[in-house]
Amino acid sequence: MTSFKLGGMTFGSLFKKPETCQYPAEKKEAPVGLRGHIVIDEDKCILCGICQKACPCDAINVDRKGRIWAIYSFHCILCDSCVRACPRQALSTSPDLKSVTTGKFESVSFIPDPKVDKA
Repeated sequence: MTSFKLGGMTFGSLFKKPETCQYPAEKKEAPVGLRGHIVIDEDKCILCGICQKACPCDAINVDRKGRIWAIYSFHCILCDSCVRACPRQALSTSPDLKSVTTGKFESVSFIPDPKVDKA
């Protein structure tokens, strides 16, 4: 009896659209509400470090002297704590998926000094 069910499923799948997609050539649409990765607006960031303190997994590193904001993507769990904690709304989540990588990396942003820009 089970062979009839299996045969019916196999025969039926010959006329259906495939469940998978050919990844490099075709890309699936991102589901609604997906939080793909954290994005920073360098013009709004004041390097206060509140996002670093709010991050539960220490994925964010803020260096005030070097004017560097960095995030370790493999440590980030996309909990949105840093986005909610930012007083200047410089952080947001982008629904775009990042490309596949073979190694762990750090996304580094250099924040311009507003004092130097005005002079």
